[in-house]
Amino acid sequence: MESPSIVRILTVCTGNICRSPVAERALQAGLDAVRAGTFQVQSAGTYAMTGSPIHLPCARIIETYGGRSGGFAARQLTPGMLRGTDLILTMTSTHRSEVVRMDPSVLKRAFTIREFARMLTVLEERDSRPAPETDLVGWWRTLPARAAGVRHLALASDAADNDVADPYGLAPEAYQRMEDELAPAVLAIVRFAHRTAPAEV
Repeated sequence: MESPSIVRILTVCTGNICRSPVAERALQAGLDAVRAGTFQVQSAGTYAMTGSPIHLPCARIIETYGGRSGGFAARQLTPGMLRGTDLILTMTSTHRSEVVRMDPSVLKRAFTIREFARMLTVLEERDSRPAPETDLVGWWRTLPARAAGVRHLALASDAADNDVADPYGLAPEAYQRMEDELAPAVLAIVRFAHRTAPAEV
């Protein structure tokens, strides 16, 4: 039986070999540095290349950010994966719509990763109080609702700024674009986690 004392995060893209694995492994590495064993980050694809490893250019990006690229097999997104997930971070607004269509109950805890990062920046500016020492997991489970409450203050000037472009099968410049769009969001989430985590005693 899975432990209830873990914050479960799911990242979602299309094939689950490029964008969402980069988000998964980079976030996991960063959040492990905040509080090891508290966060579990996994990924899946809406049209996954099931069983495939992480695409090699993306594996290199993961390693740049301190993550592990090995031991990965792409997974098809299922309703069961959404149940019990505390936070769903999609790579595009279209992916978010597909997730919500699959399970409407996740509406208030599903975001594109770039919009969620902007919301955390707003939350941090409005309330700098750290998470309670005794219930970091519970505090993170309420975070999606608090983030949604400031969505109107974190709107993108261009809807495309919510999305991370798919580089699969394209030139090296496309992978650089993906990194340029995705990495700041990952780093913003990890930075927020560091700044709000209570000091361990």
